[in-house]
Amino acid sequence: MMMTLKQRLKDRAPLIGTFLKTPSPHVAEILSLTELDVLCLDAEHAPYDRGSIDASVLACRAHGMPALVRTPSAAPEHILSALDVGATGVVVPHIRSADDARALVRSAHFGPGGRGYAGSPRAAGYTGRSMAEHLKLSAAETVAVAMVEDVEAVDVIEEIVAVQGLDAIFIGRADLTVALGERDAQSDVVVRAVQHVCEVARKAGMPVGMFVPKVDEVARWTASGASLFLLESDQSFLLEGARRLARRFREQSAT
Repeated sequence: MMMTLKQRLKDRAPLIGTFLKTPSPHVAEILSLTELDVLCLDAEHAPYDRGSIDASVLACRAHGMPALVRTPSAAPEHILSALDVGATGVVVPHIRSADDARALVRSAHFGPGGRGYAGSPRAAGYTGRSMAEHLKLSAAETVAVAMVEDVEAVDVIEEIVAVQGLDAIFIGRADLTVALGERDAQSDVVVRAVQHVCEVARKAGMPVGMFVPKVDEVARWTASGASLFLLESDQSFLLEGARRLARRFREQSAT
């Protein structure tokens, strides 16, 4: 039986994924054929709606690719919608406190005051699973990731990583850079903040994910305890591929 993403996160397995910015099931399907470990649909910054999330998640599931959804916000309805269509989990932006993190966990799981239950969505097998079976499977597989990208979150990171039921934190370095009043993600202020979050999370046994501007930084942050990396995007792959082709063509045509 294939190990779940939830277990791989818990085991601190090195995981590489990318963001999907194009709301197309074809893009999700193509990237699901690669050796990436996970895809993350960016419903916060890209024009995803429930229909395009649904179709893209379906494409991922067809090839056994774990699909996370970065929700537009921490609103329970955004989390519910992503999980009902069958996403493996959610990456929720701007978690600024332990209360925010607890609300995220509650919204991602069934229980008192938590995720609303329905047996009809894809996640429940379109009524093909019993309630008991669906609840058990959801508890075992659903991934809840809190994005740490605000100064307020860094200030109380010890409290956030102590929240039970949180599967990982994800450091949003770009937003954190802006929040810290910086303009360079490589600035000492930003790097120190990221390092602090990593150290606190490592001591608490909380898995850490992050985006880094350059893949060359992966070794450094792996040594600091990070294990999940969501790097680049489908858009960057298209741009780089086209630029590389144009450069090679011009080199050949000039000879």
